[in-house]
Amino acid sequence: MAVYTDINDEELALLLADYDLGTAVAFKGVAEGVENSNFMLETTVGRYFLTVYEKRMKAEELPFFLDLMRWLARHDYPCASPVADRAGQTIKQVRGKLAAIIEFLPGLSVRRPTAAHCREAGEGLARLHLAARGFPGTRKPALGQAAWAPLFATLREDAEALKPGLAATIGTDLDRLARTWPQGLPQGIIHEDYFPDNVFFSGGKFAGAIDFYFACVDTLAYDIAVALNAWCFEADGSFNITSARALVAGYETHRPLSPAERQALPILAHGAAMRFFLTRLEAWGSTPAGALVRPKDPLEYERKLAVHREAPDLVLFGDQA
Repeated sequence: MAVYTDINDEELALLLADYDLGTAVAFKGVAEGVENSNFMLETTVGRYFLTVYEKRMKAEELPFFLDLMRWLARHDYPCASPVADRAGQTIKQVRGKLAAIIEFLPGLSVRRPTAAHCREAGEGLARLHLAARGFPGTRKPALGQAAWAPLFATLREDAEALKPGLAATIGTDLDRLARTWPQGLPQGIIHEDYFPDNVFFSGGKFAGAIDFYFACVDTLAYDIAVALNAWCFEADGSFNITSARALVAGYETHRPLSPAERQALPILAHGAAMRFFLTRLEAWGSTPAGALVRPKDPLEYERKLAVHREAPDLVLFGDQA
């Protein structure tokens, strides 16, 4: 979450006039994430988020995301669902930009996940994949494997400035990923941004997920790979195999992996680290001046890439408990 677009009191009141949500009591920007402008909204009726969609959001894709959130909520998956106005519309406009009011999802994210949190997160991810079955919408991944090399072509100088010699290393990684990327694995709706700040807990148990704006139809095991990178590395850059085993074990309580999916986890995890390194590198040099946003350090994912490059078997932890 972040704030690029300011909303004044008059604009907020005009927006709320279309809803049965009462009047605003509190309204504050949220300075996390990098994609859209987000505000915590409290009214006389309840608590919500207002999201204003910024330049990366394609107008034709927004219905997919909001419809998916509503589908999941209706299929007993705990996620924040968009609120419809009196005319039944969930997509609005503020300052000429698309916007939506989203339900407030109770729970807390964790900054330092334990193995127990990882197990719960894995269960929650499998539940998401199962709840999304039958969803009629479809969306191709905007940042799938085929997009990484073209994106890096625009960022080679940034990579080299970040760390001398890095551009050549990333180029070699991308060549290997293109040659060995898994094909034919089970596909479905994936979250694609299943990070600890997008997963909520209550009493140590999984309580829900938010931020579905990268969701797409792709390889289900790739979503696990994204999560392994996001949840199972320590602050010193080491890979926590205990947490990784817990995450996959939690996932498999609801959806067992095939042998092919399990064997593909190392290359999928390497690729997932590449995807987030590249988008962080892109955001690192392009955050607008004055934006209330904290761009994330691409070097965190450069270190994860090094782990996958040098010790891929860390992710092939087998069937040990």
